[in-house]
Amino acid sequence: MDQPDYILSMEHITKDFPGVRALDGVSLRVRRGEIHAICGENGAGKSTLMKVLSGVHPHGTYGGEIHYDNRLAEFANIRDSEHAGIVIIHQELALIPELSIAENIFLGNEVRGRFGIDWIGARQNARALMERVGLQDDPDAQIKSIGVGKQQLVEIAKAISKDVQLLILDEPTAALNETDSAHLLDLIREFKTHGITCIMISHKLNEIAAIADSITIIRDGHSVETITLAEGERVNEDRIIRGMVGRELTSRYPDRAPNIGEVLFEVKDWTVLHPEISERVVCKGSNFEIRRGEIVGFAGLMGAGRTELARSLFGRSYGTYVQGQIFLHGEEIVPKNVEQAIGVGMAYVTEDRKVLGLNLLDDIRTTVVSAALNKISPRNVVDRNAEFIAAEQYRTDLRIKTPSVNEGVVKLSGGNQQKVVVAKWLFTEPELLILDEPTRGIDVGAKYEMYGIMNALAAQGKAIMMISSELPELLGTCDRIYTVSQGAITGCLNAADATQEDLMRLMTLVPNTTINAA
Repeated sequence: MDQPDYILSMEHITKDFPGVRALDGVSLRVRRGEIHAICGENGAGKSTLMKVLSGVHPHGTYGGEIHYDNRLAEFANIRDSEHAGIVIIHQELALIPELSIAENIFLGNEVRGRFGIDWIGARQNARALMERVGLQDDPDAQIKSIGVGKQQLVEIAKAISKDVQLLILDEPTAALNETDSAHLLDLIREFKTHGITCIMISHKLNEIAAIADSITIIRDGHSVETITLAEGERVNEDRIIRGMVGRELTSRYPDRAPNIGEVLFEVKDWTVLHPEISERVVCKGSNFEIRRGEIVGFAGLMGAGRTELARSLFGRSYGTYVQGQIFLHGEEIVPKNVEQAIGVGMAYVTEDRKVLGLNLLDDIRTTVVSAALNKISPRNVVDRNAEFIAAEQYRTDLRIKTPSVNEGVVKLSGGNQQKVVVAKWLFTEPELLILDEPTRGIDVGAKYEMYGIMNALAAQGKAIMMISSELPELLGTCDRIYTVSQGAITGCLNAADATQEDLMRLMTLVPNTTINAA
């Protein structure tokens, strides 16, 4: 029997950070030309392992050995690993918004001519790479002018420009809708036919089950098992979950007995223009209500206007207000900025935690209290002891994995960073909590905990507005679901009676509402 041809072998990798052992003897073997998935809860060590492999954590800072392409690998930095053919695409895309697609693709790897950069050659090469990944945009278009799905494709085009042999994708579909996710998975399958080996870190177990040839499960810094699938075989998602969390997870969504009361939050005829394109209406006469103790979902395709609606309601922090009213407890409120929105009892967990939700230079204790400093500031001076007590309480209640609340939030895994953002807004004691993609990029166990937090808040009589791109999640957690298309609300369904097909039909409707923006 032929021995497997391993392109990568990581043996007994150990990595320590101050106060915590992130990796404890992790081993990983990846066969040449396969799609190898890595699964684990947030904080399990998946991203740390890939940073060890790619030289972000250089040789000498970890224990164990790496063998790549039948040679001992001792990468001193990420340039060394890229020179060997290993390219990693992180969950937070490393693109410069103000530069063009072509400039981003060849940043640090510029196309040279006789007298400097060959811009004509760069555009031609960029267009060829873009065609390989299915991107039809102008190479001169700025990154900030294209959507997240296309930005992900730019990152992949950038990777294959470096003659990649081993492509590592960290949560590649976390920010994508179903259509863009399907396209990206097809692209990964195509790379496999060209002999490119892929390692994919993902919390979307249905995607892993559909695409992976092998799956390695990591839990608490240890490698639990590697599942190798035969041709055409699919793995049971429950088996992956059992390996990730160390127990059976009988249900993806915690049980809930809703106790829904009177209308707490209501929006009437809400109309907002795009902040830069004045003739574009991003919220078209929206009308909806959320009752006390109710979790209300908002479903829509990428670009439908769900986030624009939420941000514009939260202190008019997005777009140009045209008309509309907001009512809380039956009384009209007019929060014209974020501070006023917080003051009247609104809170907003943004979809992009690292750009809009966190200051990555802060520690956990500072972040948790940052949206309501007045609560711990007698005589306008922050009480550091009260700050610590509050942060420590949320660290315990939300099970934030960290040795101390004095740690910087930048050191936390994505799921634990998300919990810190939620803690920050819970500390304000809101009446309405807006959750925009609250489980994006977090594992199945952390998702279950997040749903439990939502249920507890609803049981306290709070109103929850939840935006999610995962239709099963909306159906499993919400009482009612509004659908949004092209900036307009196109329908509302009771979650108990709805299906994904029902929601998709309403999400793709062309709104018949005509708004006179003037």
